[in-house]
Amino acid sequence: MKKGITALFLSMLFVLGACGNADDIRNADEDLEAGEQVYRNNCASCHGADLSGNAGPSLVDVGSKYSQEQIADIVQEGIGGMQPQQHVEGEDLEELTSWLSEQ
Repeated sequence: MKKGITALFLSMLFVLGACGNADDIRNADEDLEAGEQVYRNNCASCHGADLSGNAGPSLVDVGSKYSQEQIADIVQEGIGGMQPQQHVEGEDLEELTSWLSEQ
């Protein structure tokens, strides 16, 4: 009986140990940079999760084409068929444009 309880205890300990610490288990969104999270929430549906384009144009290498300030102007004012995204503002706009300018 004691051997069975000990075996059960050790098995549970092994399984729980394999699961890792609860602090190590993160939502995938928490691993994203803040700017990338803003992008996914506001831009990815048109520009693609990987920046490759969808309904909107590709943003691959957008940072080599536009400065952070220019990207902010485009987001806020729109360009071509893109409507202004004035709901992206403040810290979200800063994080988004900083992240995009590095892409």
